[in-house]
Amino acid sequence: MAAALPKPSTMEIIRSIPRKLRSSAAGAIKKTRKVGQEDPRRILHSMKVGLALTLVSLFYYFRPLYDGFGQAGMWAILTVVVVFEFTVGGTLSKSINRGCATLVAGALGVGAEYLASVCGEKGEPVILGLMVFFLATVSTFTRFIPNVKKRYDYGVLIFILTFSLVAVSGFRVTQILQLAHQRLSTILLGGATCILISIFIYPVWAGQDLHNLIAGNIEKVAAFLDGFADEILSSSNSNHDDKSRFQGYKSVLNSKATEENLAIFAWWEPAHGHFKFHHPWQQYLKKMTFLSPSTATHARNAQTAADKLKSVLENSSLSTKAHLQDVMPLIVIASVLIDIIKGGKTLNFPVRLPGQR
Repeated sequence: MAAALPKPSTMEIIRSIPRKLRSSAAGAIKKTRKVGQEDPRRILHSMKVGLALTLVSLFYYFRPLYDGFGQAGMWAILTVVVVFEFTVGGTLSKSINRGCATLVAGALGVGAEYLASVCGEKGEPVILGLMVFFLATVSTFTRFIPNVKKRYDYGVLIFILTFSLVAVSGFRVTQILQLAHQRLSTILLGGATCILISIFIYPVWAGQDLHNLIAGNIEKVAAFLDGFADEILSSSNSNHDDKSRFQGYKSVLNSKATEENLAIFAWWEPAHGHFKFHHPWQQYLKKMTFLSPSTATHARNAQTAADKLKSVLENSSLSTKAHLQDVMPLIVIASVLIDIIKGGKTLNFPVRLPGQR
């Protein structure tokens, strides 16, 4: 039996702690530097969030602002933390959803409080409870509607939260109008601060990111087709591992969720650069929907059919089978290209590569 390794002493463990801490700190610094180098815009985004929070904190730092808004100034800080996203479209989406939902829900909450007060002291909590139940039920159900969930899910969620807070707190607060006014004002100011900073200080456009992502994915699909052609035209006895050939194509398949999110955010963005109003962002997704699943399907099916036909030719007694085997790779490649061209004709708009005019 092998001798057991001696256990480290307590002093050795204590002495190794500084070395482990230095190693962990060096690893954390390396990972942080890598994140910043991958996309320097992340550093700028972090600074923009810090600037927005500093500005809305003035509601507490300056006495005139604090006297006007009171404790409701905290809602401006909360709004910045929640709605400030990396892209302009993401920030606009959350800010507009939050502002509109707060406005509508606040108005309904005040109206519900007024209606419930008419019913007397005993009927007021019953009416408020029924209205909270009804609106929360209906609003939650609308979140399952695809179009609502895609673009307005956050707004519906804020609507439920705001209406419930106003309706419930109004039962114990006498100055409900002042409370609603202060919260709405601070939320709108916080959202407006995020929008202005996001648009005018080093903006990150979701539309441009989507455009570049789609163009890059098309290049990866083209590289995949080139590799597939090389595989078909190579020797029939070649059994080399082609996993690396599909790495770029796998990244195209895995980018579907990112593409959908960027398309939604781009829909909210104002006209910028080459992208004007009503730019067909959904067409980008249609193009990748065709390229992503069908390219590999066409290629694999064609290769499978080619292998079966090749096996039949090898077992046949035809005198021209050598010539047929020589042209089989070309037939397979032509079949794949024909299928892709047919599908591509349904997409009637171009996607330029980055840098093209």
